Amino acid sequence: MADKILRGALIGCGFFAQNHLHAWRDLEGVEIVALCDADAERLDLSGKAFGISHLYSDAATMLAYERLDFVDIATTVNSHRVLVEMAAQAGVGVICQKPFAASLAEAHAMAACCARAGVPLMVHENFRWQTPILALRSALEERVIGQAFWGRVSFRSAYDVYSGQPYLATDERFIIQDLGIHILDIARCLFGDVAQLSATTRRVNPKIAGEDVATILSTHRNGITSVVDCSYATQLAQDPFPQTLVEIDGAEGTLRLLPGYRLQIHNQSGTTTIDCQPPLLPWAEYPWHNIQGSVFNIQQHWVECLRQGHEPATSGRDNLQTLALVEAAYQSASRQQATIAIAP
Repeated sequence: MADKILRGALIGCGFFAQNHLHAWRDLEGVEIVALCDADAERLDLSGKAFGISHLYSDAATMLAYERLDFVDIATTVNSHRVLVEMAAQAGVGVICQKPFAASLAEAHAMAACCARAGVPLMVHENFRWQTPILALRSALEERVIGQAFWGRVSFRSAYDVYSGQPYLATDERFIIQDLGIHILDIARCLFGDVAQLSATTRRVNPKIAGEDVATILSTHRNGITSVVDCSYATQLAQDPFPQTLVEIDGAEGTLRLLPGYRLQIHNQSGTTTIDCQPPLLPWAEYPWHNIQGSVFNIQQHWVECLRQGHEPATSGRDNLQTLALVEAAYQSASRQQATIAIAP
């Protein structure tokens, strides 16, 4: 695959999938040659918008007729297993939107299916690919604050996420499964895998079915303590949506990812603030540009991994550890903040 144009197909042409399509169009050496969606109107609109003429209402038919190097599955979670395993059995690489699976057992089965078929698998876990998170991780790896011992990853807002994705208001599992999974993955990316955690949840908005506030306390295997807190019920004077804010304490200083995409580094040399404002891609818009840029970054990573034969950073195997944290958080919350051990 070193020189060839990679041929991909997108399954699911909904709200967030439009970001995928824009990013694919911008990437060199890759082409989305087919689209698939059960909604004929949505499928037709996406095809016209991106100049893609091979349109299918059935994924099996598409896989039978198209020569593909990969499929990008951007559907809701209940359809993921069938689609992932269908692609794997066709010998086609798979990108799958988060949450990867409806249960941890199902995720293990999907990852195993791709492994048996010998096809690459990546979960579209894009938050760790945001420009400010990449800068923060680089500073952490350079040990500008020495050995980290405590961290907090926070996403708090009152933004109306339900208007664009109304199904979020009807799911019995909401903020941990939809948003917290991203924030937990950032914590894993920064601080390493988790040994144990405890969690509390609450529903503040009476019009939704699931929880809209969650706080998760984790002990990582390297001894770092982290707090992950998420809220879609927090009324702030200046709402930072959709920014993730991070605090990290180290033996020789502190790192702070502040509102406005400012990375503050404080150590024995003094205090420095770095502008980590994400670039505004031609098709992106404020305030979504950070998330939209992360879509481009993770999809570029996928292309590089396919060409070089490397396992993606957010492979199915890796994402099993993030999903385990989601399941453990719900289990802990249902048991009055019980401490849950995470299997290695």
